[in-house]
Amino acid sequence: MKIHFNLEDASQVTIGAFAMAVPISFSEEAWKLGETLPGSNLVMLFLLSVFFLGFYAYQSVFQGNIRYRIPVFIFRIFIAYLIAGLVVALVLISLNKFPLQTDPSGALSRLLVITMPASMGAIIVDSFDKE
Repeated sequence: MKIHFNLEDASQVTIGAFAMAVPISFSEEAWKLGETLPGSNLVMLFLLSVFFLGFYAYQSVFQGNIRYRIPVFIFRIFIAYLIAGLVVALVLISLNKFPLQTDPSGALSRLLVITMPASMGAIIVDSFDKE
């Protein structure tokens, strides 16, 4: 089974993630939330992100038809979250709000908090071009 993901798909995911990441990354509330949320809540945010990415991709991108395309479905969720995370990291780095060297735990927490909405933006824009 061929996994179909091309430059157009990557650009759609990137633009969708960027559209959501930028306004949230400028928010001091998001920075502080990332610093103060307990690890269990961060795990819950991650799981909610993956669940809603999967649910939306199943309904909108794949239109409920994944029976013979489960690897493609899983890859689509994984790549959307990964690209969204990279976009968020780049935005936070450009704002000097991603202290990976001095506070790796805080940096990764911020990343998880902001990647949740960014990943939803990514998959929504990706769905504009049906699978």
